[in-house]
Amino acid sequence: MVDRGASALSLPDDWPAHPDPILALNRMGSFDWDLDTGLFHMDAQAHEVFDLRPDEYDGFPASLLIRVPRAEAHRIDAVVAQAMKDGSENYGAYFRLRCRDGSLRWTHTQGYIRRDPTGRPRRIVGIVREATQELSELEARRDRAAQDEARRHRTSVVQLATAALAHARTVDDVIDVLRDTHGLTHLGATSLVFGLVEAGRIRMVAEGPEGSFVPGTDITRIDEPYPMSEVVRTLSPRFIESPEEFAERYPILWPHLTGLNISAAAYLPLIAEARPIGAMGLLYSDRRGFSPEDRNVLVALGSSIAQSLQRAMLFEQEKDLATGLQQAMLPRTIPSVPGADLAVRYRAATAGGSPGRDIGGDWYDLIPLPGGRVGAVIGDVQGHDTHAAAVMGQLRIVLRAYAAEGHPPATVMARASVFLHELDTDRFATCLYAEADLATGVVQVVRAGHIDPLIRHSDGSCRRVPVEGGLPLGLSAEFQRLEYPVATVELDPGHTLLLCTDGLVEQPGADLDDGMRTLAALIATGPQDVQDLADRLIDVVEDRRGDDDVALLLLRRRGLETPRSGGRLRQHVAPGDPEALAEARHMVRAAVAAWGARDRSDEIELVADELITNALMHTEGSAIVTLRAYTGSDRCLRVEVEDSSSALPRRREAGESGVSGRGLLLVDLLTDVWGVEARGGGKCVWCEFVMPELT
Repeated sequence: MVDRGASALSLPDDWPAHPDPILALNRMGSFDWDLDTGLFHMDAQAHEVFDLRPDEYDGFPASLLIRVPRAEAHRIDAVVAQAMKDGSENYGAYFRLRCRDGSLRWTHTQGYIRRDPTGRPRRIVGIVREATQELSELEARRDRAAQDEARRHRTSVVQLATAALAHARTVDDVIDVLRDTHGLTHLGATSLVFGLVEAGRIRMVAEGPEGSFVPGTDITRIDEPYPMSEVVRTLSPRFIESPEEFAERYPILWPHLTGLNISAAAYLPLIAEARPIGAMGLLYSDRRGFSPEDRNVLVALGSSIAQSLQRAMLFEQEKDLATGLQQAMLPRTIPSVPGADLAVRYRAATAGGSPGRDIGGDWYDLIPLPGGRVGAVIGDVQGHDTHAAAVMGQLRIVLRAYAAEGHPPATVMARASVFLHELDTDRFATCLYAEADLATGVVQVVRAGHIDPLIRHSDGSCRRVPVEGGLPLGLSAEFQRLEYPVATVELDPGHTLLLCTDGLVEQPGADLDDGMRTLAALIATGPQDVQDLADRLIDVVEDRRGDDDVALLLLRRRGLETPRSGGRLRQHVAPGDPEALAEARHMVRAAVAAWGARDRSDEIELVADELITNALMHTEGSAIVTLRAYTGSDRCLRVEVEDSSSALPRRREAGESGVSGRGLLLVDLLTDVWGVEARGGGKCVWCEFVMPELT
């Protein structure tokens, strides 16, 4: 008997062969694409196919764009996306890549899609291989049937170019597609010339290969004897089938082209809506003549290019209009504010599609106010279109007007909400308004559905400032909830207040609180200068390429070399609102310390608390507390409490067991002077305290 095991012992040690050397012998490389992480691993042979060194590839498909022309990349992406969408297990495609020496060569890829039990694609494995020789051999073996296929392929050039042009948004994009598209290179054109019709002239925007510029042709008249002028003038294509014909028909131009070895050319008018918008010329160095099929393909191609060019020109016009509208709605300049360093930034969205999506309703504003105060506004109107920008502009103006009229922050916000509700729009807006007294550092903040502000301290640490807010502007008026609580914070010298819209914070799939913590950490490690810090924050958004616009305002309080005179603070206190009462007390305490009246701090706080309590107890409405600092022969601090009652307070003696009646006695005893003023439908009880001179 023959021992079958003995023959097995005589086989080579490396039998059967590993797949890698087999692939290498066939000039094939393999890849493994993890769709979850985006990593695209290629073996050494695949690197050779793409003519890439290992240090030129970082493991992501985007790195291959240095070899794969943009139009080819779009086409392959479409093939892969369609295969994943329709449930296919594999796909295959030929494409061209540009080698290190600038030459183009054919490549073929075939991928196998791995899916999880739910059918979701998770991984693609496959091969890439050089296909130039393969395609050349197929071309050489073509028979009559292959020639018919070639005609069908030439017709598909229009479809391929149209598919690539569908991604072009600007005129430059159209030109890039024409230079790199698979269809034009397969037609064998050596170079491309491209011009736009502007005011009866043709302006050249792309002219052949490097070194082929023809002097005096960057701008030409339509009546001049050039081929592009002729096709624009006659609206008919011109096919030049030999150098002799070129020299005879265009003697002015031909001497400048003799060194390029041009043997034929096709010039096409680019016509949209029955008018010429440009012209294109394809120059060939390896052909003579054009078949009827070639001419039909080129004319169809010119029609497709004209449509894309018109779309791109309209896109650029609309984008310029939208950008101009956005810039007109934002403040032209930001006023300088004594005692503060300021920085503002606006970044438009980068969403694709309509150019109106590149703008939105985000805005900032800075409003100088009497008494050394300043109002800072940040807001965001719902939507990303020109309507949102228009609403934003109107809302910015009314907010500025209400603040300049001297209304307290809560009233400014409530009136703006009523204005937006009565405006002929269905949009609402989030907003944050901060009124800062730079002499004292006291900042009063109201918030309408907007994200909280942040404060960076002089040591670099950054914290989020929680502000109890009301409904967004427009909605609060619609639901009759116009109460906006006022938060009071202190901004010490060297501290920076940051207001921003959610485009700076929000990221797809991330929690808002996480985004705020990330932003706070970024600010803490950022530069001290507010301009540099603003640039860094916008750069981060640019790198992230978010699809939302961003508005940003930074206000850094400087230390004052000498005390500033004057100042005013105001707080609204509603009945039954202990938090508002506590905020009013905090405002008084902060102002007394900032205005140099610490020696009388207890007296001022006690009197202010008494006046506020009386207004809330003996009237049916709310109270408005105002603090003012005056300078002159004597420095004094004035406390005013307004209410809606016309009944004047009267001083009376309290009984031994009485719990009231002592309030005005305290006011009379502790203040230097006090009184009562009628204010329309109500009154104002005021008192003044002489403050000691600062040392």
